[in-house]
Order: sequence, then C-alpha cells, then structure tokens
Amino acid sequence: MQIKKQLSLFDLSMIVVSLVIGMGIFKTPVSVAAKAQIPELFFLAWIIGGIIAVCGALTYAEIGSRYPVTGGYYKIFSVCYHPSIAFAINCIIVVSNAASVAGIALIGAEYLSKIILDPQMQTGEYRILIATISIIIFYAINLLGLKASSKTQNVLTVIKIVMVLTLICAVFFGEQTTSITPIFKSVTGSSPVWSDYGKALGLCLIAVSFSFGGYQQTINFGGEVKEAKKIVPRSIIIGLAIIITLYMAINYAYVKVIGFEQLKTAESIAAILAGKIFGPIGFSLLSVLIYLSVLGYVNVNLLSNPRAMYAMGEEKALPKIFTKTTKKHGVMIVSLTVFTIISIFTLFYAQTFDKILNYSIFLDCIGFATSAAAIFILRKKTAHLAKKDIYTVPLGPILPLLFIAAYLFVAFSIYSDDPNAALNGLYIFIGFIVIYFIIRYFNNKKESSQV
Repeated sequence: MQIKKQLSLFDLSMIVVSLVIGMGIFKTPVSVAAKAQIPELFFLAWIIGGIIAVCGALTYAEIGSRYPVTGGYYKIFSVCYHPSIAFAINCIIVVSNAASVAGIALIGAEYLSKIILDPQMQTGEYRILIATISIIIFYAINLLGLKASSKTQNVLTVIKIVMVLTLICAVFFGEQTTSITPIFKSVTGSSPVWSDYGKALGLCLIAVSFSFGGYQQTINFGGEVKEAKKIVPRSIIIGLAIIITLYMAINYAYVKVIGFEQLKTAESIAAILAGKIFGPIGFSLLSVLIYLSVLGYVNVNLLSNPRAMYAMGEEKALPKIFTKTTKKHGVMIVSLTVFTIISIFTLFYAQTFDKILNYSIFLDCIGFATSAAAIFILRKKTAHLAKKDIYTVPLGPILPLLFIAAYLFVAFSIYSDDPNAALNGLYIFIGFIVIYFIIRYFNNKKESSQV
C-alpha cells in the first residue's frame, strides 16, 4: 500500500520536540550536578550536549534529505552497512523504547494517582492499571491514522512546552536559594588535574546525552512528509533549537531556585519549581501537566517505533505481516499492535531511568556513531542528486566527525564507569545479529521449499 504524505513542517517539528523532551529533563539534572560537582562544569556539560545535538541534527537532516523513506532509521543501516546490523540496532532500540514507554507511563501514573486516588489506593497495582489504560488510549488514537495521532501530538507537545516555560518562571518568584561555594574534588582526594575534569565531563554527558536523544528517529517519517527534502532538515533544526533553549533556561532555573549543592541530591525538582510559583497547589497542577507530558512521550513512540518495524518487515528481517496496513487509514496495524503489547508487557518489569541509563545510552552510542557515519556512504550513493534538491551539512565532514567522536567519548566514559553495562550492551547487540541470520536461514529455507 502506498504511504500517504501527510506531515507538515509544524507536525514534524513537534514530533522532534516530543521525541527528545520526555521525563529526562525533570530527572537528569540531579545526576549531572552530582557528577559535575561545580556549576561551571554542570552548565558546560549542557552546552556541549547542545552543540553535539546540533551537529547530530544537521547530520541526520542531510541523511533524511538524501534518503527520505518510511522507517529510515532502519533502512540507512541496511543500505549502508548490512541488514544484520540494521536488524540488531533497531531491535535493541525498539525493545529499549518499549521499556522506556512503560517506565515513563508508570512515572506519569504515579503523579496522577496522587491526584485522583485515595492514599490507600496509591499502590503499584493501581499505577500499573493507570499506565496500561494510558497506553491503550493512545494505541486507539493511533488506529485512527497518522493525521489524528500527529494532531494529538501537536497539542500534547504544546502543553509540554508551556509546562517547561512555566517552570522556568520560578526564577521570578520568591527568594532564590543560596548555598556554599561548591569545590571540585578528585577521586584520590588530591588537587584535581585536567584528566579529572575530563572524566567528570564524560560522566555528565551520559545523562545529558539521554536528555538530548531521540531526534534521530525523525527520519523514520521521511516517506510520509510533504516535500521531505526541505521539511525533514528544517523540522529537525527548528525542533532542536526549541529544545536547547528550553533546556538551558530550565537548568538555570534549577540552579537559581534550588541551589547547586541542594540540586545534587534533590527529588521532584520540577515540583519544587512549581511550588515556588503556585504554592501548595503547585504540586497538583504540575502532576497533571507531567502526566500530559508523559502521554506525549507515549504517543510519539507509538508513532515512531512501528515505522522501524514496518521497514524491517519490508526487507524480510521480520515476517512480512509487519508490513500490513489498514485500508481506511493506512495504519501499520501489526507493527503498532506488537509494539504496544511489548510496552504493556514490560510495565510489570520496567526499571527506573537510573538503572537503565548506562545500558540504553551505551547502545545509543553504537547506533548514533554508526548511523551518523552512514552519511559518508550516502553521499557517494546519492552523488547524482542535484544540490538544490537536498540539504548538505555545512563545513564538510567536520560536524559529522565531531558528532561521532563525541559519542565514542561517551561510550568510553560509560565503559570506564560501568564496564558490565557496556559489555552487556555489546553481547545484546551480537545476540541480535545472530538472531537475524537464524531468521534469514529459515526464511530462505521456506522460500526454497515453495519453489
């Protein structure tokens, strides 16, 4: 079935914002502050994270412009490397994203349960029920088609942006917290040297990278965008510009309102800002807004991930049934349903961000570095395209190489901090490659028997 081109510049820009701004910015600043130890390194990590994201955004803008297809994040690996690499990386991403959807839905349910349930009913079972219902609601919305789900996404993303802007306003309310001047301490307790600062920066960038990740999945929508060669790069750049501005502003608010030393161990940092603005009612208002923000993250993942599974079905890495779409709305019904089932199933096993952070970011490092490197292969494969029809990253190979080097640095930082997480990530990656060849073997055997 021919995929309809329905997404506008605004639609895709809002998808970019929702793919990136989940719950991370309301949690990771605590971890970054603890690792940074001093505010100068804290803000430097966020600035560097923003610069890296811009380099990545421009790189993916060119990739999306040169290869505008549905499920692009799968197909670029398949075309530029090998289908087994594409299968392994995308399986990891799909499973990881499903777990993230489950975990974030639980966090949203926890906030909402404090508003709508009696204290006696605020148990894990009821929160799982609320989270499950939330996922099912947006599964139903996605069954209505891309246009309905993207319009819903626009509304939820605007609510999310308004919430962040509102929290930033906390710097104008009440007295700001004062704290003692933080001092950077090396691991050995001696005077810190440049390597100590470099190691701390690497650890900061793990959490910062998590907060900035997600925009690369925008290229999954390349085949459904009007004037993709223009809209895809513009939407990524516009979306990321909004995100960087909001992130820097809200981190400034955290430090000014909470105090840097207190930020290192604070809980519910967004609720603290809301309390400064609205007083006791602030927590209730914030709880509803965070829940709506969670719904935006759930919806955008139900939009994006089935498209990667659809692409894998097209190339027979997954059974062909994953390419099945509905006649009326063109919904990728099997891929959407399977991803939803995985998300609901993992609700009972989902872990917190802190526990899965190193695993997910290390795997992201593999995906980011290899997918960004594909730009050099795509340039050769699409050298015949007219320059007026495609977007090209400025400064030649410098920005893509800077982006790749940054994520290799983050991967090394993860390995230094948590070798088991890095090694397990590699084992999982290799395991999916083996699964790919097993599936291909049985598919080829089946095709041979039918001849």
